[in-house]
This record gives sequence, structure tokens and C-alpha cells, in this order.
Amino acid sequence: MEDERHFFIPRAKESSSYLVDEGIELKSFRLCLNWVCLDQTNIWRTGLSWLIFFLLAIGVPIVSHFALSCSTCDEKHQRPYDAIVQLSLSVFAIISFLSLSSWSRKYGFKRFLFLDKLDGEPENIQQGYKEQLQRSMRLLCIFVLPCFAAETAYRIWWYVTGATQIPYLGSMYVSDTIACLLQLFSWVYRISIFILVCILYRLICWLQILRLEEFAQVFQKESEVGSILKEHLRIRRNLRIISHRFRRFILLSLVLVTASQFFSLLMTTRSSANNNICEAGELLLCSINLMTGLFICLRSAAKITHRAQSLKSLAAKWHVCATINTYEDINGESATSQIASSQVFPVNIDFVLDEEEEDGDDDSDNKNTVPIFAHTISFQKRQALVTYLENNVAGMTVYGFMMDRTWLHTIFGIELALLLWLLNKTIVNWS
Repeated sequence: MEDERHFFIPRAKESSSYLVDEGIELKSFRLCLNWVCLDQTNIWRTGLSWLIFFLLAIGVPIVSHFALSCSTCDEKHQRPYDAIVQLSLSVFAIISFLSLSSWSRKYGFKRFLFLDKLDGEPENIQQGYKEQLQRSMRLLCIFVLPCFAAETAYRIWWYVTGATQIPYLGSMYVSDTIACLLQLFSWVYRISIFILVCILYRLICWLQILRLEEFAQVFQKESEVGSILKEHLRIRRNLRIISHRFRRFILLSLVLVTASQFFSLLMTTRSSANNNICEAGELLLCSINLMTGLFICLRSAAKITHRAQSLKSLAAKWHVCATINTYEDINGESATSQIASSQVFPVNIDFVLDEEEEDGDDDSDNKNTVPIFAHTISFQKRQALVTYLENNVAGMTVYGFMMDRTWLHTIFGIELALLLWLLNKTIVNWS
């Protein structure tokens, strides 16, 4: 029971058959979590994890800000926005680390990622989840490494060109090298831990999308309303659990990213501000990373909410086609008898779009057909099911507020406007 609480490093002998068979994906997670020093399987590793957290997320940023302020340096080597950058990155690292630590104490690795119940799922869901595990690690590298490369280039340029102006202890070269490495480790640690939580949220959402896709198949085959209702209740319960676990993280991320963007704009729009890529480039890089993580969460939530709400339309189409087919049988217009009808009506059940497809695609393009079993479910039961789905909307929420596409578009417009304004002040107006 104790090892089940070890969120990050599960032991193979205690893993389910899926975890044993598909250990490569979980090993990649283990390496990633070890990289950000989140191994908390015993008291010593937990202590080391917290020590590295305080060192890289709090200690190094504070010391580098005050010891390397370089107020007497030339214009290109001054850092007027360093306080905003360090504070923003550290705050999000603290939120992310505390969230992961809390989940580590409350849930196990398998329970948190819903891997403990994956053995009972169909093969296509297990395979799809495996692919998303692989994709998650690639996404983490895609989002972190390019920005880390840009940060590394900036730090190297800053120390090389301003070596004689930057404060140092003892040997100038040794001091600058150690300071540069510590700052880079601190930067990649804080960004990685924040993006990791966002990608974990995306991964869990994708499992529910796969389940919704499988659930939609009930309208293709002969099913009972009771079994349909039971499965829908299970999906709604999972969505509520995910929403409850991540609600504080998403709300704090949304509020703090917006506040960071507004404060950055206030600083860059001052009359005395002399914005250029050397002074404000790190601020822009920080804003891009924070907004990337936020939009990973918001897009994942909006996508799964859209898919869950699409069930209403799908059930309504199924009900209409079954009703029409029933009346045709009664009027003698169909060749079928009192057995399950094999008539085919155009009902699109492929409501889960591929990742590469546009979100604007609608379900009205009915290109697929499904058989309607008109005599297996009565009109009253079908109508009750449709009414239930219309009045019990499933989706991701934050303290009761549904995270749908309208919500996402509003936030996206605000955040993008702030980012473009900041981009204009730092790069476009740079001469």
C-alpha cells in the first residue's frame, strides 16, 4: 500500500500487466521525472528532491538577481526585467512542484494516470494511450529544448561580452562559468516542471477522449439504455475527478500568466523604457513559455469538453433515425419484419477528430453510416436517454465553470493580444 503512494517511480513487480508489457513509455516518464528531481520514493530521495527544488527554484534566482544585477554595466548588459522573469518562473515552478508533491501523497502513479483501470479497457484504447505516452515525452522536448537553446545562447553571449563588467568572485572565468551553469540549470528546471504538469494534464485528457470515442460506438450496435447510461456516468465521474485534481493549478496558472503579462506590459511601456532584444529578449522568452503551458491545458480541456458535448448531437441523430425507421416499419414501407432493422442511416459517429485536423470541423459532414436497431430500444427509452444527455452535460470544469470553446476563444484572444503587444514592444520597435 505504501508503494502505491509512490507517484513517480513504480516498481515493475507491482505494476499491472499493461505496465509490464509497455514499460518503455513509463521508463521515459521515469527518466523525465528524475531529470526534474521529482523522485520521492523514500525519505532520502524526498529530501534531495526538496533540496534541489529550493536551490534551483528559489535560491539561485534570488542570488543571481541581487549578485548579478550589473547596474553599472553598459546598456546591453543591464537587466531591467530580470525581477519579472525570475519571479514569474519561480512562482510557476513552486505551483507545479507543490501540485506534483500533493498528488504524490494522495495518489499512486497508476491511479493518477488512470493506469490502474486500463487493463479493463479495449485494446484500441490501450494502444492509443501508449501512443500518447510516447508523444507526451516528445512534446516536452519540443517545447523545452528550443527555448533552452535560446536561453543558453543569450547567457553565453551575456557572460562572454560583459565578462569585465559582471561581478565575480576569485577567478573571473571560473566564477562566470559556475554562475552561467547554475542559471541555466535553474531556468530549465523551472520551465520543465511547469510544462511537465501541463503535458500530464493533456495526457490524462487524451485517455478520456479515447474512452469517449469508444463510447460513441454504442450507437452503432444493439445496446441497452441501462448499459449506455452506466458507461456515460463512468465517463462523467472521471471528468469530475480530473477537474477536481487540476482546478487549482489551472486557475492559478490562468490568473498568474495574465498578471505576469499585464505587469510586463506596464514595465515595457514606460516612457523611460529602452526596449531592445538584449534587455527584453529574456522577458519575451519567459512569456512565450508560460503561455505555451497555459494553452496546452486550455486546449486539452476545451477539446474533451467539445467531444463530450458532441454526444448530445450524436444521440439525437440516432434517435431520429431509429424513430423514422420504426414508422416506416409500421406503415409497411420497409421490407424488414419484427426483428432488428438493418436499414442504414447516415449518422456520423466519427466525432473525435485527429489531432492534425482543424478544431473548426463540425459533425454535420455525415459521411459514415451505422445500422439502426429500431426494435431493440423503445421510443420512450431513447427519448429519455436523449433528454438525459441534454440535461447532464459532461466536460472539464474549473470550480463549476465549463471549459468549452467559447471560454477558450475568449481567453486566447486576451492572452494573444497581450503577447503580441509585448512582442511589438521588444522586437518590432527595436532599432
